[in-house]
Amino acid sequence: MMAVIPATRGRLAEHAPLAPITWFRVGGPAEFLLRPADVEDLCAFLKELPLEMPVTVIGAASNLIVRDGGINGVVIKLARGFGDVVVEDGAIIAGAAALDVTVSEHAAEAGLTGLEFLSGIPGTIGGAVAMNAGAYGGEIAQVLDWAEIVTRAGELIRVKAEDLGLSYRHANLPSDSVVVRARLRARPGESALIGAKMAEIKSKREASQPVRARTGGSTFANPEGQKAWELIDAAGCRGLTKGQAQVSELHCNFLLNLGEATAAELEGLGEEVRRRVQENSGVALRWEIKRIGVPV
Repeated sequence: MMAVIPATRGRLAEHAPLAPITWFRVGGPAEFLLRPADVEDLCAFLKELPLEMPVTVIGAASNLIVRDGGINGVVIKLARGFGDVVVEDGAIIAGAAALDVTVSEHAAEAGLTGLEFLSGIPGTIGGAVAMNAGAYGGEIAQVLDWAEIVTRAGELIRVKAEDLGLSYRHANLPSDSVVVRARLRARPGESALIGAKMAEIKSKREASQPVRARTGGSTFANPEGQKAWELIDAAGCRGLTKGQAQVSELHCNFLLNLGEATAAELEGLGEEVRRRVQENSGVALRWEIKRIGVPV
């Protein structure tokens, strides 16, 4: 099979374990795992990769369940060649592998406000663009100028924010494309106020979320006008377990791996929560966590 995989200046591994790089620490291996060297390397690789070979992109893997059977095809994880953060006049240009919190820190150091909310999102800029991530009163749609993406055909294109159809936790990206860079607007602010806001976000997050646990962030999207956690709590799911998977007692829109959970247990627990919420309130919760790969 390796014969159909193009050469790369990056790192390519076959049957690569994915569980160690996901926040939940679950899931099977990638058939192939590519860490491209840079944008040119990624373009060349995708241009030569046979179209029948599936492509899956993962970022920080913080909002992700990889199923126990692993992922067929090529899994792309952007690494060091995609992590640059550049401060411009009134904006930040960030590589897709830059952590959201790192981007907010660069903005703060430059006296730029408007990106503090990113400090409360545990992921990368590429993932934030791909799902229009948001928290603490802000979201990517409010600050994004453009994103650069590499298409499945290996072309690098720049897409304006208004052409991405950004909506709640969603962006209309071309199929199998890879976000590689984005420009985020910001404006001059007072360093002390910026720092205070980021400290407040950190404090709130640590007080209300299981930030040191094996978790995947918010499990379900908030239905319009409602809070997912309130619906889950009202359905009696706080602390609910399935094997080694548990609904967090601190914040019941978070699932936890108590130690040896399988992806199937986590996903099954999530589906049981959805069933109970539907039964109790008539609301069909929508998964915010991406579940990818092959079940066992």
